Amino acid sequence: MPPLAAPTAESNATPTPTAPEPPAGAVDRFFRISERGSTLSREIRGGVATFFTMAYILVLNPIILASATDLTGAHLDSAQLVTATALTAGLTTLLMGVIGNVPIGLAAGLGVNTIVALQLAPRMTWADAMGMVVLAGIAIMLLVATGLRERVMNAVPLGLRKAIAIGIGLFIALVGLVDAGFVSRIPDAAHTTVPLQLGAGGHLTGWPVLVFVIGLLLTLVLVIRKVPGAILLGIAASTAVAVVVQQVAHLPGLSWGLTVPAWPGNPVAAPDFGLVGQVSLFGGFEKVGVLTGALFVFTVLMSCFFDAMGTILGVADEARLLDEKGDLPGINRILMVDGIATAAGGATSCSANTCYVESTAGVGEGARTGFASLVTGALFLLALFLTPLATMVPAQAATPALVTVGFLILANSVKEIDWADHTIAVPAFLTIVLMPFTYSITNGIGFGFVAFCVLRLAAGRGREVPVAMYAVSAVFAFYYLMPALGLL
Repeated sequence: MPPLAAPTAESNATPTPTAPEPPAGAVDRFFRISERGSTLSREIRGGVATFFTMAYILVLNPIILASATDLTGAHLDSAQLVTATALTAGLTTLLMGVIGNVPIGLAAGLGVNTIVALQLAPRMTWADAMGMVVLAGIAIMLLVATGLRERVMNAVPLGLRKAIAIGIGLFIALVGLVDAGFVSRIPDAAHTTVPLQLGAGGHLTGWPVLVFVIGLLLTLVLVIRKVPGAILLGIAASTAVAVVVQQVAHLPGLSWGLTVPAWPGNPVAAPDFGLVGQVSLFGGFEKVGVLTGALFVFTVLMSCFFDAMGTILGVADEARLLDEKGDLPGINRILMVDGIATAAGGATSCSANTCYVESTAGVGEGARTGFASLVTGALFLLALFLTPLATMVPAQAATPALVTVGFLILANSVKEIDWADHTIAVPAFLTIVLMPFTYSITNGIGFGFVAFCVLRLAAGRGREVPVAMYAVSAVFAFYYLMPALGLL
């Protein structure tokens, strides 16, 4: 994650209580810039810093979604995905600035886009899958409006929340390794019980895989050196290497996969809004059934739900916006924008949008208000016209970011699980390992929840389990029993 700048004397300065300076103008008063000890220049710097640490999603999200096919074998168009990703990130971040007044950027969430691409789309059409994302966003908004969002979050123990994050981190890291060609599936015809292998035939071969290795090492070095925008810089440098390799070696297009690295004739192009509005709200239920469809919506909701809550509180704490009780004033407005962003991501076919922890980069530059989010959002909208640059990035140059993000998620969360308490450690372990091992985030959450309830009951601690956890676990248990009962 980007480093946080050390507080300066200027950033800690507050107006003198006896003779406060009047706000500079309407903008200052609306965003409470002076009141929060910030300045307009700091907000601008912070907004720019947040954008550059988040901009990698303009490359990664199209690669993840465009690499998958739906039930009909259809792919999403990469250029249209860049437009949808930039548009939704820009608009929802602007909304967060105006309504939430916090320096938090939003964009398509890593992890939930993998759920959409690898779990939902293969069972239905893309429009159906995005419709389920919209439904998850509506559900989040209803939970916020009724005050239930915080109550539901409190029903899931911290250890399982962290395990879900870690499992998603390992899952997207595996996706990155597979998409780069660094890891591949061993064909069934090979008559071996080993499911995966290094490279295409047990060895690393070919220039594209070398580009991935160089990009991964470079990105990790930048992260360890705490270079701001390390992930985006790693993608840019890896892409440059890939372009040079392609120019020299003239590799066939299939060597790179969907994208052959080559400098576009014109890096500026008009945005293509072809995916906006391509949504079927309830078509997915006709394809997979009501129960399975509800669990898919629940999985998307869970992924967005806990990730956003932790990110919002973490960024607010770094920005010193929490009150003396550790609460964030106006959090319901912020959570409502997050729910809108989830639904908006489905409506534009770029997958659910959520709050980004990379926003701490802007906080490190001094951002304390929503004006920084206006700057970040405006830059995302400007990126609408730079689609050719994003679509020249091959998977081998972008997937090092997935592996790096997987590591960062694990490093930030694994220490917060109580491994001494086996009634939480075992469910957490199952949640973490089953996500990558079954290639399903839903399976990880489901078996983790069921195991938690069973083990707490076995230990005589059943009363410690909230009723909501029993209810959700019962739904998961019934879902897994459906084939045996002849219902699936």
